[in-house]
Amino acid sequence: MSGSVDSKAFDTHQREYEAQMLGIWVFLASETLIFAASTLVYLILRWQHPDAIAAAAAHMSLPLGTTNTVVLLTSSLTMALADIRAGEGRESARAWLTVTALLGVIFLGLKIYEWHLHAAEGLVPFHGRDFEYEGPDPGAAALLFRLYYISTGLHAFHLVIGIGLVGGAALLWPRIAATKRRGRAAVFALYWHLIDVVWVFLFAFFYLAGRA
Repeated sequence: MSGSVDSKAFDTHQREYEAQMLGIWVFLASETLIFAASTLVYLILRWQHPDAIAAAAAHMSLPLGTTNTVVLLTSSLTMALADIRAGEGRESARAWLTVTALLGVIFLGLKIYEWHLHAAEGLVPFHGRDFEYEGPDPGAAALLFRLYYISTGLHAFHLVIGIGLVGGAALLWPRIAATKRRGRAAVFALYWHLIDVVWVFLFAFFYLAGRA
């Protein structure tokens, strides 16, 4: 009898885990479409104004962009370690979740600082602000910077959510039932890895490809 109960309990937890994984994959697929639209706009803009886009991209801070890429890729590693440790039922998962959230905060701090530098240069082409750009084709450059702010802002918004989820899980880890930790960590890890992948594309488009 006890063996039958244990088997049912295992089956329930496994099904719950599978349902969570299916749900997050569906969610990630929908989120990918949003960033895919930004990618398409960028590719069209670069195709139509290659020289202007290259000149405008030179105003992006490659050192800050590179540093943030390293920070976020490192956070992807720590998130993967948290996922692995949670799957093994080890308490060290909480520490790795904490480190991941802190790295996310560092990324946001550097991104906000970079936005501040652009604003100081007058490179904020939105209503009510003068776009102080002296390079070729200011109109195309303004479109690039609008897309840059929208794309990186949307990415930062998703990162804030990720930090809340991961940081909250780390804070409440002792209160989360052991049977639910594996699923929570796996779902948050997939979400976090999506954020990282999106940033890699943004870094390539705005910081690297524009200079080619």
